[in-house]
Amino acid sequence: MKAPLSILVHGGAGPHRPDDDVAAAQAGCLAAARAGHAVLKRGGSAVDAVEAAVRLLEDDPVFNAGVGAALTRDGAAELDASVMDGATLSAGAVACVTCFQNPITLARRVMEDTPHIMLVGAGAEAFGRARGLPVIANERLVTAQARRELETHRVSTGTVGAVAIDGAGHLAAATSTGGTTGKLPGRVGDSPLIGCGTYADDMKAAVSCTGLGEAIIRVSLARHAADLVASGLDGFAAARAALEALARARGAAGLILVTPAGQLAWAFSTQRMARGWVNGAGEGAGFGPDPR
Repeated sequence: MKAPLSILVHGGAGPHRPDDDVAAAQAGCLAAARAGHAVLKRGGSAVDAVEAAVRLLEDDPVFNAGVGAALTRDGAAELDASVMDGATLSAGAVACVTCFQNPITLARRVMEDTPHIMLVGAGAEAFGRARGLPVIANERLVTAQARRELETHRVSTGTVGAVAIDGAGHLAAATSTGGTTGKLPGRVGDSPLIGCGTYADDMKAAVSCTGLGEAIIRVSLARHAADLVASGLDGFAAARAALEALARARGAAGLILVTPAGQLAWAFSTQRMARGWVNGAGEGAGFGPDPR
């Protein structure tokens, strides 16, 4: 039986704000899901699909990743990202990157072109330059909205991510973020940490998380959710149960996942989580911040 070609993306979880652009978040998530699904339909791998989806979100200033990323207390954008291949358990990640618009592509290069899993800061940037990835000025990542949030001490904690299953039944997950507004330079959250913000295993699930990184790290949220699917829980039940573990860490978060059977599922303990999906039948939907 042919595996379903399905993809699910998120655009970050957090508190509801009166100035949330619901329509833009919905449109951005659905566009990213459609871009990833188009890759799957052409015979691309799950890794190809999640990279394509996350690149689109990194390019969209509505989201806290790539262009529009949250700023450090010094006013700079420092980007983190990771990707994992559920077929091989290969993974790649970068952290504190300042001169690439699409750190998810750099993370994939780390996965495929080095024996390592994570490169950070100047080392990651030197590697990206050596691989010919486009280098940009940090100012091009900074938006007026991100600058206002830093100046008014309004904290953003969003992340973007994607999970997918391809025609061969393989899973993949990818996550990218600008971190939290006003963070100390050099701070690294959950997004580039395999097992925390990102995890994929064809025998378990593919998971991407979003929310307060420090809490997510303390409970290894992505791997925990995948283990719950492997224990026999339905995707939605596993997602909800995984978030219950955050209570001890005093955090709130959201996550998306796809199971080996192709079930797309999500849960969030924040007030909202933007997301979008396209399933194996080509049916899709986008959801804005949907406060509850």
